[in-house]
Amino acid sequence: MAILKFRVYFQEDESIYRDIVVKHTQTFFDLHSAILRSYEFDSKHQATFYRSNDSWQRGKEISVEKYDKEYKAEPLIMNETAINTEIRDPNQKFIYEYDFTKNWHFMVELINVDKEENKKLEYPACVRSEGISISQYGTKGLVDKRLAEMEEKYDLKPEALQEGYGTEGEDGSGEEAEETHDEGENESAEEQEDF
Repeated sequence: MAILKFRVYFQEDESIYRDIVVKHTQTFFDLHSAILRSYEFDSKHQATFYRSNDSWQRGKEISVEKYDKEYKAEPLIMNETAINTEIRDPNQKFIYEYDFTKNWHFMVELINVDKEENKKLEYPACVRSEGISISQYGTKGLVDKRLAEMEEKYDLKPEALQEGYGTEGEDGSGEEAEETHDEGENESAEEQEDF
């Protein structure tokens, strides 16, 4: 059984990608689910693949379901379409769209075909993850929660910053350090003159 490895790039930043392996007989719905898991997205929204060429032009559509929109041609349905049926060349590309309101776009490229299964993996599986995962719904809630935890853990309240911590040079030590530094420079200049 052939194992297909796809590299799934986030369209806005190609340094963010996930490598996903699937069996060639698995469906586009399996690949769709694996992409969402690998980017830590939920599965609440509409999604579709487009078969593509090297120029990333959209071809045949493979959708979760038939949506209420205008189609040039009837789409294939993900859970009825095996991935191997849409592979046309060794570097086959697909465009994956998720959440038609937010318009998340991913470029999906076949990068390897292996003849042997890895018995330790449950397919489909994400085997490589590069770049920080994008946040599906923004970061506001997450940042606020983490920041509050850090403030509590390290007592990073404004009062704590004012108590016991001065700014550089308050006790005059900054000036003394500068004088010492200048004397050292004079000595090294005199030593250089001797040579």
